[in-house]
Amino acid sequence: MPTPNPAHRGDAAEDIALVLSPAARALGFWSAAGATVLSLTYVAGQLAEWLGWLGSAGGPESASTPLGLAVLLTPSLLLGPAFLLMVVSIHELASPERRVWSLAAMAFATAYLVLTGVTYFVQLAWVTPRLAAGRIAGMEPFLFVPFDSFLYAVDILGYSFMSVATLLAVPVFTGPGVARIARRFLMANGLLLPFLALQMYWHGLIWIAAAWAITFPGATWSVAVLFRRAAPRREHGAP
Repeated sequence: MPTPNPAHRGDAAEDIALVLSPAARALGFWSAAGATVLSLTYVAGQLAEWLGWLGSAGGPESASTPLGLAVLLTPSLLLGPAFLLMVVSIHELASPERRVWSLAAMAFATAYLVLTGVTYFVQLAWVTPRLAAGRIAGMEPFLFVPFDSFLYAVDILGYSFMSVATLLAVPVFTGPGVARIARRFLMANGLLLPFLALQMYWHGLIWIAAAWAITFPGATWSVAVLFRRAAPRREHGAP
């Protein structure tokens, strides 16, 4: 009697024929789930910031208070590693002929992590404590001011690279079901690229770029579901 292929059991067959090592499956699920939670935490904080609940004047052009910086940038700092690990795991999903796309996505995800990681760590570890103490003399170039500061421009470049990474990951996801949903969310997030990259010149583009609050968590959650439904590959020597 033939043994059923675990890649084609249950709902997983409706999405993608997928067998992964336990490590890849676990890393993919938890990094994607973590990216979802962290991004939604940031979105909630950003809404509070724009409404003036964190001490700023409100709106997208107001500089944040120390409280606002801590609330916004802590999940953002953690999002970088979670996103990169998710993209590394996506590489494990790719068929050999499509791995060039997942490798390219990893390159841009790494650039995103470096640019935003440096920006947010500097803000949290150096700028915010001094801002809270009122000691800002000499550190004006490092203040995080929307649309009007060096580090905000670096941050925008980082998120532009994130959009490129999600766009490059699209070809990896083939088939119907959750794979199709992931593909569409990743594509939508990638198409936000010009609205992110150019908002330093045209500030109103931020209202279109704000769709990230839907496209990114949608992409990461659908990827998490896909990893969760993947069949674990039996390791060598396992009974």
